[in-house]
Amino acid sequence: MEVGKGISESDVSRAIIEGFTKDLMEYTRTDVVIVGSGPAGLTAAKFIAETGVKTLIIERNIYAGGGFWQGGYLFPKTVVEAPAQEVLLDMGIEMEEVKPDLYVADSFKVVAKLLASVADSGAKLLNSTYVDDLIYKGGRIGGVLVNWFPITQMPKFITCMDPIALESKVVIDATGHEASMASRAAKVLGFEIKGHGHLNVEEAEREVVKNTKEIAPGLITCGMATASVFGTPRMGPIFGGMLLSGRKAAETALEILKSKAIAQER
Repeated sequence: MEVGKGISESDVSRAIIEGFTKDLMEYTRTDVVIVGSGPAGLTAAKFIAETGVKTLIIERNIYAGGGFWQGGYLFPKTVVEAPAQEVLLDMGIEMEEVKPDLYVADSFKVVAKLLASVADSGAKLLNSTYVDDLIYKGGRIGGVLVNWFPITQMPKFITCMDPIALESKVVIDATGHEASMASRAAKVLGFEIKGHGHLNVEEAEREVVKNTKEIAPGLITCGMATASVFGTPRMGPIFGGMLLSGRKAAETALEILKSKAIAQER
């Protein structure tokens, strides 16, 4: 078969436009929106979507993976501690135990396999997109307003471009240190975002998992967003707490969806 025979430039354009438009139309209303595609957000997406729940990840960068692509000081090694390595092992990601309960692997292998696992679970990714605001009605968070991220880099006088709304039953803030979604909700609901504290790996890992929860009706935080909301320590370039926090966020989201379904049946 001759490569490219019978394929025109417009065929390529049509495939891109139709494929993207189909996905966008399908996800204007979804079950769960996860904002941020770092280790916590991706893990949450994987565990939610594999249950059949409609899941959309929104990422402002052109690529997904967040800080997972690099370890400390730009060295591409991913470090996790027990029992978080079990989350990666379940995805077929092997790690080397460098001391009891401490594991390391090449970052590109970890992220590649994690992304493949998330894609296989059925979750969709909307990249180069940022969340401009939250939808708040009926006493709960009901989705997000999104726009193209590149317009944020344009001069202010030409950025009057309205966002579009994507409705969802649950929003998960996995935006890292910024805790962008929680910060927006705080302005409406009047609670405090404390900002993360000093570096303390052991305490940080423990507290970020402990505090992963629904902080406002329909809004869950996970990963470093949780640390920023509750003022707990940062953990630096170790990712076990991120993975376990993502898994807990998924469990929390599924519980919320189940409770909403039961309420509707009644």
